[in-house]
Amino acid sequence: MRAYLAAARSSFRRQSTYRASALAGAFTNTVFGFILASVQRSVFTQRPTVGRLDAAGAVTFVFVAQGLLAVMAAFGWRDVAERVATGDVAVDLARPVSFSGWWAGVWVGRTTFSLVARGLPPFVVGAAVFHLRLPSRWATWPAFALAVLLGTLVASRFWLLVNLAAFWMIDARGVVALGVIALAVASGFLVPLQFYGGWFGALCRWSPFAAMAQYPVEVFLQIRAPWRAFAFGAAWLVVLEAGVAVVLGAARRKLVVQGG
Repeated sequence: MRAYLAAARSSFRRQSTYRASALAGAFTNTVFGFILASVQRSVFTQRPTVGRLDAAGAVTFVFVAQGLLAVMAAFGWRDVAERVATGDVAVDLARPVSFSGWWAGVWVGRTTFSLVARGLPPFVVGAAVFHLRLPSRWATWPAFALAVLLGTLVASRFWLLVNLAAFWMIDARGVVALGVIALAVASGFLVPLQFYGGWFGALCRWSPFAAMAQYPVEVFLQIRAPWRAFAFGAAWLVVLEAGVAVVLGAARRKLVVQGG
């Protein structure tokens, strides 16, 4: 456990050195939050609710989701794939600790910084300008925090699984790009999943991406029972971790160190 905590601390410190980048990211997320909030409000001029969302709930949804973008690495994460390409992954595999656990620690350090530096500012600015709907029960706050924690762990396993494709490819950027598109569409980051209907909406709600934004935000808005979000996130975490174990086992047998 000490090694994983050291990985998390090191990752946090590394991310904190890029303060200008974090500030620019927070500013960009805030601007896009204003754009999306304006679009969402225009939708509700035609009808009072969509699903269980009203105008105030939709605007709140936007700014909470914008705060989670960097936490879930919604624009992609290639740290492992890059180490496979350079051959540095051989060092990772030789460590006397779990490969999956090590990168989970790295992920936790990265996301902790992202939550503080890029997650809170958009929400605070949005709350200062718009009428956001805050939880009416104090217990919702720790429930939301747990839902976000489960969501970010699901995201870490998803992105690790995507990165492991680099063992069989010269360049995994295409696979990462496909992951970014799938996450954007099916997570609720682009639009709340209430706006989707039929089989496609149901498919998105059952995908692991819903655990990264849609369900945590619904817990925050108190329109989803927390235990349902917890069960959903925990189930996908187990499934994806099992997938990582299988793919990593195959990768160890195949290992091709590219560039060295």
